[in-house]
Amino acid sequence: MDADEHAGRVHRFLDDRAGDVTGMLQDWVRIPSVAGGDDGAAQVERSAVWLADALRDTGFPEVELWRADGTTAVHAQWCAAPGAPTVLVYSHHDVRAAKRQNWEVTRPFDPVLRDGRVYGRGTSDAKGQVLAHLWGVRAHLAATGADAPAVNLKLLVEGEEETGSAHLAELLAQHRDRLAADLVVFSDTLLWSADHPAVCTSMRGTMLARLEVRGTEVDVHSGDVSGAAPNAALELARLIAGLHDGEGRVAVPGFYDAVAEPDASRRAELAALPFDEADWLRRSGTGAVVGEPGYTVLERLWLRPAVEVLKVAAGDPGDTARAVIPSTASADISIRYVPDQDAATIADELERWVARTIGPGVRYELSVSEGTAQDPYVTPDVPAVQALSRAMARGFRSDGVGRMGNAGGGPAVLLGETIGAPVVFFGTGLVEDRWHDSDESVSSSVLHAGAATLACLWEELGTRAPGGPSVP
Repeated sequence: MDADEHAGRVHRFLDDRAGDVTGMLQDWVRIPSVAGGDDGAAQVERSAVWLADALRDTGFPEVELWRADGTTAVHAQWCAAPGAPTVLVYSHHDVRAAKRQNWEVTRPFDPVLRDGRVYGRGTSDAKGQVLAHLWGVRAHLAATGADAPAVNLKLLVEGEEETGSAHLAELLAQHRDRLAADLVVFSDTLLWSADHPAVCTSMRGTMLARLEVRGTEVDVHSGDVSGAAPNAALELARLIAGLHDGEGRVAVPGFYDAVAEPDASRRAELAALPFDEADWLRRSGTGAVVGEPGYTVLERLWLRPAVEVLKVAAGDPGDTARAVIPSTASADISIRYVPDQDAATIADELERWVARTIGPGVRYELSVSEGTAQDPYVTPDVPAVQALSRAMARGFRSDGVGRMGNAGGGPAVLLGETIGAPVVFFGTGLVEDRWHDSDESVSSSVLHAGAATLACLWEELGTRAPGGPSVP
Protein backbone atom coordinates (compact mmCIF):
# COMPACT_ATOMS: atom_id res chain seq x y z
CA MET A 1 0.00 0.00 0.00
CA ASP A 2 1.45 3.38 -0.92
CA ALA A 3 1.36 6.40 1.38
CA ASP A 4 -1.51 8.16 -0.41
CA GLU A 5 -3.71 5.07 -0.26
CA HIS A 6 -2.92 4.70 3.45
CA ALA A 7 -3.84 8.36 4.04
CA GLY A 8 -7.11 7.95 2.14
CA ARG A 9 -8.10 5.01 4.32
CA VAL A 10 -7.15 6.98 7.44
CA HIS A 11 -9.35 9.92 6.45
CA ARG A 12 -12.30 7.71 5.61
CA PHE A 13 -12.03 5.98 8.98
CA LEU A 14 -11.97 9.31 10.83
CA ASP A 15 -14.77 10.77 8.69
CA ASP A 16 -17.00 7.88 9.69
CA ARG A 17 -16.23 8.39 13.40
CA ALA A 18 -16.23 12.17 13.72
CA GLY A 19 -19.04 12.07 16.26
CA ASP A 20 -17.24 9.44 18.32
CA VAL A 21 -14.13 11.63 18.49
CA THR A 22 -15.95 14.76 19.70
CA GLY A 23 -18.21 12.76 22.01
CA MET A 24 -15.23 11.09 23.63
CA LEU A 25 -13.56 14.44 24.17
CA GLN A 26 -16.68 15.85 25.80
CA ASP A 27 -16.83 12.88 28.18
CA TRP A 28 -13.26 13.51 29.31
CA VAL A 29 -13.65 17.28 29.63
CA ARG A 30 -16.49 16.75 32.12
CA ILE A 31 -13.84 15.66 34.64
CA PRO A 32 -12.51 18.93 36.15
CA SER A 33 -8.87 17.87 36.45
CA VAL A 34 -7.64 21.26 37.66
CA ALA A 35 -4.08 20.88 38.89
CA GLY A 36 -3.67 22.50 42.29
CA GLY A 37 -7.39 23.06 42.77
CA ASP A 38 -9.27 22.43 46.01
CA ASP A 39 -10.19 18.94 44.86
CA GLY A 40 -7.33 18.75 42.40
CA ALA A 41 -5.65 15.49 43.34
CA ALA A 42 -8.90 13.51 43.32
CA GLN A 43 -10.05 14.95 39.99
CA VAL A 44 -6.65 14.48 38.37
CA GLU A 45 -6.80 10.85 39.52
CA ARG A 46 -10.27 10.49 37.98
CA SER A 47 -8.99 11.95 34.73
CA ALA A 48 -6.02 9.58 34.72
CA VAL A 49 -8.26 6.56 35.28
CA TRP A 50 -10.52 7.70 32.42
CA LEU A 51 -7.52 8.01 30.09
CA ALA A 52 -6.13 4.66 31.16
CA ASP A 53 -9.42 3.00 30.26
CA ALA A 54 -9.50 4.78 26.89
CA LEU A 55 -5.97 3.60 26.12
CA ARG A 56 -6.90 0.01 26.92
CA ASP A 57 -9.96 0.32 24.68
CA THR A 58 -7.66 1.58 21.92
CA GLY A 59 -5.63 -1.59 22.24
CA PHE A 60 -2.62 -0.67 24.35
CA PRO A 61 -1.67 -3.89 26.14
CA GLU A 62 0.29 -2.21 28.94
CA VAL A 63 -1.23 0.75 30.81
CA GLU A 64 -0.12 2.02 34.22
CA LEU A 65 -0.91 4.86 36.60
CA TRP A 66 2.18 6.56 38.01
CA ARG A 67 1.52 8.55 41.21
CA ALA A 68 3.72 11.14 42.90
CA ASP A 69 2.69 13.37 45.81
CA GLY A 70 -0.87 14.22 44.83
CA THR A 71 -0.59 13.90 41.07
CA THR A 72 -1.21 11.01 38.69
CA ALA A 73 0.41 10.40 35.32
CA VAL A 74 -0.57 7.77 32.78
CA HIS A 75 1.96 5.55 31.05
CA ALA A 76 1.08 3.18 28.22
CA GLN A 77 3.10 1.23 25.72
CA TRP A 78 2.52 -0.91 22.67
CA CYS A 79 5.85 -2.36 21.57
CA ALA A 80 5.20 -5.07 19.01
CA ALA A 81 7.31 -3.91 16.06
CA PRO A 82 10.79 -5.48 16.31
CA GLY A 83 13.38 -3.44 14.45
CA ALA A 84 11.15 -0.38 14.15
CA PRO A 85 11.81 2.89 16.01
CA THR A 86 10.43 3.42 19.51
CA VAL A 87 8.55 6.70 19.98
CA LEU A 88 7.65 8.27 23.33
CA VAL A 89 4.67 10.64 23.20
CA TYR A 90 4.48 13.31 25.92
CA SER A 91 1.47 15.42 26.89
CA HIS A 92 -0.67 16.26 29.94
CA HIS A 93 -4.24 15.80 31.14
CA ASP A 94 -4.44 18.42 33.89
CA VAL A 95 -6.10 21.76 33.06
CA ARG A 96 -6.10 25.35 34.24
CA ALA A 97 -8.67 26.73 36.64
CA ALA A 98 -11.65 28.48 35.05
CA LYS A 99 -13.74 31.44 36.19
CA ARG A 100 -17.23 30.18 35.50
CA GLN A 101 -18.74 33.67 35.44
CA ASN A 102 -16.55 34.62 32.45
CA TRP A 103 -17.73 31.77 30.21
CA GLU A 104 -20.50 32.59 27.74
CA VAL A 105 -20.88 29.61 25.38
CA THR A 106 -21.09 27.00 28.12
CA ARG A 107 -19.86 26.26 31.61
CA PRO A 108 -16.18 25.22 31.76
CA PHE A 109 -16.82 21.54 32.48
CA ASP A 110 -20.11 21.17 30.63
CA PRO A 111 -18.72 20.82 27.08
CA VAL A 112 -20.78 21.47 23.97
CA LEU A 113 -20.23 21.04 20.23
CA ARG A 114 -21.16 24.18 18.32
CA ASP A 115 -20.34 25.24 14.75
CA GLY A 116 -17.61 22.65 14.40
CA ARG A 117 -15.89 23.43 17.69
CA VAL A 118 -15.97 21.67 21.06
CA TYR A 119 -16.10 24.18 23.93
CA GLY A 120 -14.88 23.42 27.44
CA ARG A 121 -11.81 23.64 29.65
CA GLY A 122 -9.10 21.32 28.35
CA THR A 123 -10.65 20.72 24.93
CA SER A 124 -7.51 22.07 23.27
CA ASP A 125 -5.00 22.28 26.14
CA ALA A 126 -4.35 19.41 26.11
CA LYS A 127 -7.02 16.69 26.26
CA GLY A 128 -7.85 17.19 22.60
CA GLN A 129 -4.18 16.72 21.71
CA VAL A 130 -4.02 13.47 23.67
CA LEU A 131 -7.17 12.14 22.01
CA ALA A 132 -5.70 12.96 18.60
CA HIS A 133 -3.03 10.40 19.47
CA LEU A 134 -5.55 7.75 20.50
CA TRP A 135 -7.59 8.22 17.34
CA GLY A 136 -4.41 8.41 15.27
CA VAL A 137 -3.49 4.94 16.48
CA ARG A 138 -6.99 3.64 15.78
CA ALA A 139 -6.98 5.11 12.27
CA HIS A 140 -3.50 3.78 11.57
CA LEU A 141 -4.52 0.25 12.57
CA ALA A 142 -7.75 0.44 10.57
CA ALA A 143 -5.89 1.64 7.48
CA THR A 144 -3.19 -1.02 7.64
CA GLY A 145 -5.30 -3.89 8.95
CA ALA A 146 -2.43 -4.68 11.32
CA ASP A 147 -2.72 -5.92 14.88
CA ALA A 148 -0.21 -3.38 16.22
CA PRO A 149 1.29 0.00 15.22
CA ALA A 150 4.16 0.10 12.73
CA VAL A 151 6.34 1.70 15.42
CA ASN A 152 6.82 0.89 19.07
CA LEU A 153 4.67 3.42 20.90
CA LYS A 154 4.96 4.70 24.47
CA LEU A 155 2.86 7.45 26.03
CA LEU A 156 3.52 9.55 29.11
CA VAL A 157 0.63 11.89 29.96
CA GLU A 158 1.36 13.78 33.16
CA GLY A 159 -1.04 15.46 35.57
CA GLU A 160 0.67 18.67 36.70
CA GLU A 161 2.04 20.42 33.63
CA GLU A 162 -0.10 23.48 34.32
CA THR A 163 1.62 23.99 37.69
CA GLY A 164 5.17 23.50 36.43
CA SER A 165 5.66 19.71 36.20
CA ALA A 166 7.24 19.63 39.66
CA HIS A 167 7.37 15.83 39.83
CA LEU A 168 8.09 15.03 36.19
CA ALA A 169 11.85 14.70 36.69
CA GLU A 170 11.20 12.32 39.58
CA LEU A 171 8.86 10.18 37.47
CA LEU A 172 11.31 10.11 34.57
CA ALA A 173 14.15 9.03 36.85
CA GLN A 174 12.05 6.45 38.70
CA HIS A 175 10.78 4.82 35.49
CA ARG A 176 13.70 5.47 33.18
CA ASP A 177 13.87 1.84 32.01
CA ARG A 178 10.21 1.97 30.91
CA LEU A 179 10.72 5.12 28.83
CA ALA A 180 13.64 4.23 26.54
CA ALA A 181 12.92 5.60 23.07
CA ASP A 182 14.55 6.70 19.83
CA LEU A 183 12.33 9.77 19.44
CA VAL A 184 10.12 11.97 21.63
CA VAL A 185 6.94 13.50 20.20
CA PHE A 186 5.94 16.47 22.36
CA SER A 187 2.22 17.24 22.03
CA ASP A 188 1.41 20.42 23.93
CA THR A 189 1.93 23.01 21.21
CA LEU A 190 0.14 25.17 18.67
CA LEU A 191 -0.26 25.04 14.91
CA TRP A 192 0.08 28.19 12.81
CA SER A 193 -3.39 27.98 11.24
CA ALA A 194 -6.00 25.39 10.36
CA ASP A 195 -5.45 25.80 6.61
CA HIS A 196 -1.67 26.22 6.60
CA PRO A 197 0.06 23.51 8.65
CA ALA A 198 3.61 24.05 9.85
CA VAL A 199 6.06 21.85 11.73
CA CYS A 200 7.11 23.39 15.04
CA THR A 201 10.89 23.11 15.41
CA SER A 202 11.63 25.31 18.44
CA MET A 203 10.23 26.22 21.84
CA ARG A 204 11.11 29.17 24.06
CA GLY A 205 12.10 28.64 27.67
CA THR A 206 9.91 29.79 30.53
CA MET A 207 10.51 30.95 34.09
CA LEU A 208 8.23 32.63 36.64
CA ALA A 209 9.03 35.34 39.18
CA ARG A 210 7.06 37.03 41.91
CA LEU A 211 7.77 40.54 43.19
CA GLU A 212 6.22 41.77 46.44
CA VAL A 213 6.64 45.35 47.62
CA ARG A 214 5.95 46.37 51.24
CA GLY A 215 5.34 49.99 52.22
CA THR A 216 3.39 50.88 55.35
CA GLU A 217 3.40 48.47 58.29
CA VAL A 218 -0.36 47.93 57.96
CA ASP A 219 -3.12 49.12 55.63
CA VAL A 220 -3.61 52.76 56.61
CA HIS A 221 -6.58 55.10 56.16
CA SER A 222 -5.66 57.14 53.10
CA GLY A 223 -6.94 60.40 54.52
CA ASP A 224 -4.83 60.08 57.67
CA VAL A 225 -1.45 59.61 55.98
CA SER A 226 -1.89 60.52 52.31
CA GLY A 227 1.10 62.40 50.96
CA ALA A 228 3.44 61.37 53.75
CA ALA A 229 3.44 57.56 53.59
CA PRO A 230 5.03 55.09 51.17
CA ASN A 231 2.55 53.48 48.80
CA ALA A 232 3.39 49.89 47.86
CA ALA A 233 1.00 49.90 44.91
CA LEU A 234 2.55 53.01 43.38
CA GLU A 235 6.07 51.71 43.82
CA LEU A 236 5.17 48.35 42.29
CA ALA A 237 3.51 50.11 39.35
CA ARG A 238 6.65 52.19 38.79
CA LEU A 239 8.84 49.09 38.88
CA ILE A 240 6.84 46.98 36.46
CA ALA A 241 6.37 49.94 34.13
CA GLY A 242 10.15 50.16 34.00
CA LEU A 243 10.59 46.56 32.88
CA HIS A 244 10.39 47.80 29.27
CA ASP A 245 11.73 50.89 27.58
CA GLY A 246 9.65 53.21 25.45
CA GLU A 247 10.23 51.10 22.33
CA GLY A 248 9.15 47.79 23.86
CA ARG A 249 12.54 46.25 24.66
CA VAL A 250 13.17 44.64 28.05
CA ALA A 251 15.02 47.29 30.06
CA VAL A 252 16.79 44.99 32.54
CA PRO A 253 20.53 45.57 31.95
CA GLY A 254 22.28 42.55 30.45
CA PHE A 255 19.04 40.82 29.46
CA TYR A 256 19.94 40.65 25.76
CA ASP A 257 23.70 40.08 26.16
CA ALA A 258 23.53 36.37 25.31
CA VAL A 259 20.73 36.62 22.75
CA ALA A 260 21.98 35.75 19.28
CA GLU A 261 20.51 37.30 16.17
CA PRO A 262 18.24 34.88 14.28
CA ASP A 263 19.99 33.35 11.28
CA ALA A 264 18.78 34.23 7.82
CA SER A 265 17.43 30.77 7.02
CA ARG A 266 15.23 30.69 10.12
CA ARG A 267 13.91 34.17 9.43
CA ALA A 268 13.11 33.08 5.87
CA GLU A 269 11.18 30.05 7.15
CA LEU A 270 9.01 32.24 9.32
CA ALA A 271 8.57 34.86 6.61
CA ALA A 272 7.21 32.14 4.33
CA LEU A 273 4.21 31.60 6.62
CA PRO A 274 1.12 33.53 5.51
CA PHE A 275 0.79 36.38 7.99
CA ASP A 276 -1.91 39.00 7.84
CA GLU A 277 -2.04 41.46 10.72
CA ALA A 278 -5.82 41.79 10.73
CA ASP A 279 -6.20 38.00 10.72
CA TRP A 280 -3.67 37.69 13.55
CA LEU A 281 -5.44 40.30 15.67
CA ARG A 282 -8.78 38.62 15.09
CA ARG A 283 -7.55 35.13 15.92
CA SER A 284 -5.33 36.08 18.86
CA GLY A 285 -7.66 38.63 20.43
CA THR A 286 -4.67 40.86 21.19
CA GLY A 287 -6.09 44.11 19.79
CA ALA A 288 -2.78 45.59 18.66
CA VAL A 289 0.75 44.63 17.66
CA VAL A 290 3.47 45.86 20.02
CA GLY A 291 6.91 44.69 21.08
CA GLU A 292 10.59 44.83 20.27
CA PRO A 293 11.29 46.90 17.15
CA GLY A 294 13.22 45.42 14.26
CA TYR A 295 11.51 42.05 14.31
CA THR A 296 8.33 40.66 12.79
CA VAL A 297 5.47 39.42 14.94
CA LEU A 298 6.47 35.80 14.34
CA GLU A 299 10.10 36.52 15.19
CA ARG A 300 9.02 38.22 18.42
CA LEU A 301 6.88 35.21 19.29
CA TRP A 302 9.34 32.44 18.51
CA LEU A 303 12.89 33.81 18.25
CA ARG A 304 13.11 36.66 20.74
CA PRO A 305 12.81 36.68 24.55
CA ALA A 306 9.98 38.46 26.37
CA VAL A 307 8.93 39.54 29.85
CA GLU A 308 5.23 39.75 30.72
CA VAL A 309 3.29 40.76 33.84
CA LEU A 310 0.61 38.14 34.49
CA LYS A 311 -0.98 39.37 37.69
CA VAL A 312 -0.97 42.49 39.85
CA ALA A 313 -2.60 42.55 43.29
CA ALA A 314 -2.96 45.43 45.78
CA GLY A 315 -5.62 46.98 47.97
CA ASP A 316 -9.11 45.43 47.89
CA PRO A 317 -9.60 43.81 44.47
CA GLY A 318 -13.10 42.40 44.17
CA ASP A 319 -14.11 43.53 47.66
CA THR A 320 -15.78 46.62 49.06
CA ALA A 321 -13.18 49.38 49.02
CA ARG A 322 -11.85 50.45 52.43
CA ALA A 323 -10.14 53.64 51.24
CA VAL A 324 -6.77 52.55 52.59
CA ILE A 325 -3.20 52.78 51.33
CA PRO A 326 -2.28 49.11 50.89
CA SER A 327 0.67 47.88 52.88
CA THR A 328 1.70 45.36 50.20
CA ALA A 329 1.45 44.94 46.45
CA SER A 330 2.59 42.02 44.33
CA ALA A 331 3.12 41.08 40.71
CA ASP A 332 3.58 37.70 39.00
CA ILE A 333 6.02 37.91 36.10
CA SER A 334 6.58 35.49 33.20
CA ILE A 335 9.99 35.37 31.50
CA ARG A 336 10.25 33.69 28.09
CA TYR A 337 13.86 33.14 27.09
CA VAL A 338 15.69 31.78 24.07
CA PRO A 339 18.76 29.62 23.36
CA ASP A 340 22.06 30.94 24.77
CA GLN A 341 20.22 32.68 27.61
CA ASP A 342 20.60 31.09 31.03
CA ALA A 343 17.86 30.96 33.68
CA ALA A 344 20.24 31.60 36.59
CA THR A 345 21.85 34.57 34.83
CA ILE A 346 18.46 36.09 34.04
CA ALA A 347 17.42 35.67 37.68
CA ASP A 348 20.59 37.46 38.84
CA GLU A 349 20.07 40.30 36.35
CA LEU A 350 16.48 40.78 37.50
CA GLU A 351 17.51 40.77 41.18
CA ARG A 352 20.21 43.39 40.57
CA TRP A 353 17.82 45.56 38.58
CA VAL A 354 15.15 45.51 41.27
CA ALA A 355 17.71 46.27 44.00
CA ARG A 356 19.00 49.29 42.06
CA THR A 357 15.57 50.51 40.96
CA ILE A 358 13.45 50.18 44.10
CA GLY A 359 12.61 53.50 45.71
CA PRO A 360 13.25 54.67 49.28
CA GLY A 361 10.90 53.89 52.14
CA VAL A 362 9.79 50.47 50.90
CA ARG A 363 11.01 46.89 51.20
CA TYR A 364 10.67 44.11 48.68
CA GLU A 365 10.97 40.38 48.15
CA LEU A 366 11.73 38.90 44.74
CA SER A 367 11.43 35.15 44.23
CA VAL A 368 12.45 33.61 40.90
CA SER A 369 11.41 30.01 40.26
CA GLU A 370 14.67 28.73 38.81
CA GLY A 371 13.92 25.23 40.06
CA THR A 372 10.88 24.89 37.80
CA ALA A 373 12.31 26.85 34.86
CA GLN A 374 12.04 25.05 31.54
CA ASP A 375 14.87 25.76 29.11
CA PRO A 376 14.36 26.51 25.40
CA TYR A 377 14.68 23.69 22.89
CA VAL A 378 15.49 23.55 19.18
CA THR A 379 14.75 20.31 17.34
CA PRO A 380 17.90 19.03 15.61
CA ASP A 381 17.83 18.43 11.87
CA VAL A 382 16.84 14.77 12.06
CA PRO A 383 14.94 12.67 9.47
CA ALA A 384 11.89 12.56 11.74
CA VAL A 385 11.25 16.25 11.00
CA GLN A 386 10.89 15.51 7.31
CA ALA A 387 8.76 12.46 8.10
CA LEU A 388 6.46 14.64 10.20
CA SER A 389 6.29 17.21 7.41
CA ARG A 390 5.19 14.55 4.93
CA ALA A 391 2.67 13.17 7.42
CA MET A 392 1.22 16.64 8.02
CA ALA A 393 0.84 17.22 4.29
CA ARG A 394 -1.31 14.08 4.07
CA GLY A 395 -3.08 14.61 7.38
CA PHE A 396 -4.07 18.21 6.56
CA ARG A 397 -4.49 17.49 2.85
CA SER A 398 -2.10 20.33 2.13
CA ASP A 399 0.37 20.90 -0.69
CA GLY A 400 2.82 22.74 1.56
CA VAL A 401 3.95 22.46 5.18
CA GLY A 402 5.88 25.33 6.71
CA ARG A 403 8.13 25.77 9.73
CA MET A 404 7.26 27.60 12.94
CA GLY A 405 8.12 27.87 16.63
CA ASN A 406 6.20 27.71 19.90
CA ALA A 407 6.01 30.85 22.01
CA GLY A 408 5.26 29.01 25.24
CA GLY A 409 7.51 26.66 27.16
CA GLY A 410 7.55 23.07 28.32
CA PRO A 411 9.80 20.27 29.61
CA ALA A 412 11.30 19.44 26.21
CA VAL A 413 14.91 19.73 27.41
CA LEU A 414 14.20 17.54 30.45
CA LEU A 415 12.60 14.89 28.24
CA GLY A 416 15.29 15.00 25.57
CA GLU A 417 18.19 14.81 28.02
CA THR A 418 16.63 12.12 30.21
CA ILE A 419 15.54 9.90 27.34
CA GLY A 420 18.60 10.66 25.24
CA ALA A 421 16.53 11.22 22.10
CA PRO A 422 15.58 14.16 19.85
CA VAL A 423 12.27 15.91 20.51
CA VAL A 424 9.86 16.83 17.73
CA PHE A 425 6.73 18.89 18.36
CA PHE A 426 3.24 18.22 17.12
CA GLY A 427 0.07 19.69 18.60
CA THR A 428 -3.47 20.45 17.49
CA GLY A 429 -3.95 23.80 19.22
CA LEU A 430 -4.57 27.15 17.55
CA VAL A 431 -4.14 30.64 19.00
CA GLU A 432 -7.90 31.18 18.62
CA ASP A 433 -8.57 28.18 20.91
CA ARG A 434 -8.15 30.56 23.89
CA TRP A 435 -5.95 28.43 26.11
CA HIS A 436 -6.25 29.38 29.80
CA ASP A 437 -9.06 31.83 28.93
CA SER A 438 -12.83 31.65 29.03
CA ASP A 439 -14.65 29.70 26.28
CA GLU A 440 -11.66 27.53 25.44
CA SER A 441 -12.44 25.39 22.40
CA VAL A 442 -10.93 23.17 19.74
CA SER A 443 -11.75 22.73 16.07
CA SER A 444 -13.13 19.27 15.32
CA SER A 445 -11.65 19.45 11.81
CA VAL A 446 -8.20 20.18 13.25
CA LEU A 447 -8.55 17.21 15.61
CA HIS A 448 -9.36 15.10 12.54
CA ALA A 449 -6.33 16.43 10.66
CA GLY A 450 -4.14 15.94 13.71
CA ALA A 451 -5.21 12.33 14.21
CA ALA A 452 -4.70 11.68 10.49
CA THR A 453 -1.23 13.23 10.68
CA LEU A 454 -0.23 10.95 13.52
CA ALA A 455 -1.61 7.88 11.75
CA CYS A 456 0.49 8.78 8.72
CA LEU A 457 3.54 9.54 10.86
CA TRP A 458 3.58 6.06 12.39
CA GLU A 459 3.39 4.61 8.89
CA GLU A 460 6.21 6.92 7.74
CA LEU A 461 8.51 6.07 10.64
CA GLY A 462 7.70 2.39 10.72
CA THR A 463 7.77 1.40 7.07
CA ARG A 464 8.79 4.28 4.80
CA ALA A 465 12.18 5.33 6.11
CA PRO A 466 14.96 2.74 5.97
CA GLY A 467 17.30 2.06 8.84
CA GLY A 468 15.08 0.84 11.64
CA PRO A 469 15.60 2.47 15.02
CA SER A 470 18.20 4.87 13.64
CA VAL A 471 15.55 6.71 11.57
CA PRO A 472 14.73 9.52 14.04
